[in-house]
Amino acid sequence: MDPSPFLPAPSRLVHERGIPAFGMYQGTVDALSWQPLTLSPWHRLTRKLHHKRWQYAAFAHDNYFIGVAVVDLGWCSTAFAYLFDRQQRKVTASFSADGLPGLSAKIEDRAFGHARFCAGGGKLVFTREAGRMLLEVRTPALRMAAHITLNPDVPTLCAIAPANHLAHSTHKSGGLAVSGYADTNGSRYSLDGAIASLDASNGLLARHTAWRWASAHNHELGFNLQDGYMGDAENAIWLHGKLLRVGKVRFDYLPADPMAPWHIHSDDGLVDLRFTPEGMRSENKNLLIAASRYVQPIGTFSGVLLDPASGARHIVNALTGVTEDHASHW
Repeated sequence: MDPSPFLPAPSRLVHERGIPAFGMYQGTVDALSWQPLTLSPWHRLTRKLHHKRWQYAAFAHDNYFIGVAVVDLGWCSTAFAYLFDRQQRKVTASFSADGLPGLSAKIEDRAFGHARFCAGGGKLVFTREAGRMLLEVRTPALRMAAHITLNPDVPTLCAIAPANHLAHSTHKSGGLAVSGYADTNGSRYSLDGAIASLDASNGLLARHTAWRWASAHNHELGFNLQDGYMGDAENAIWLHGKLLRVGKVRFDYLPADPMAPWHIHSDDGLVDLRFTPEGMRSENKNLLIAASRYVQPIGTFSGVLLDPASGARHIVNALTGVTEDHASHW
């Protein structure tokens, strides 16, 4: 595997003649459009149903973990927001709702752009401003206002890859500073000192899509690891301002007991992590035309990340983050 720096992200997802710009890059694609992509007659007809977009933010702190997402599935939309209290070892606030296609959710075709969901008594809004992302959450269970600094010194991973014979793109960034607050059940949690991570994904996905995923960051190091529909195309580690590729990753865990310890390791030896869950958020939805089974344990990672260029070992010690086991029929 080549440890050389990533190429800069292309200006668009699709090259001339309808060829996808497959690859792993550093930076962001200006406009996320799949319109020029060459597709079969059937996939052209069903393009809108295959088009999936989501904007996700995570906030890791010694006292809590917060996850927020707005998702546009084409034929429906959904959103969630939750706060996991690490002292109490339980989810103390949770919101989840489904909405109408094209009405309840709006997601800009731009990495870390505007996103909005309004349905089910909740309102979640991502707003992009110069140098920062603003997030507002207004739900019965959780109210939140966050200002996330989009630090240009933190490299953004851009991955464009085949996904079950179609194509998908994702942008990931982590180790970001944040300020603000989260209110739930009469308690206020300061976001100062938390570590923010962002995921902006946009692609044409197959009816059946599944993945395993792990993510955690601090200001010095972090990782995004996945095994599933994108293969190893978005596996990367951040080491002191450098973005480095990782090969195929294996998730050794008990699907029937996701609260048991996980072992996550890469075939190239660059990643060897143990994950100890503290608690979990899960959902199992069946909307007739769509279904989703989802578990996201919250906990800590310990182990080693290896720099492929220098061979230096970077110790990961009780780094707060999440794993995920997700299967969708959408």
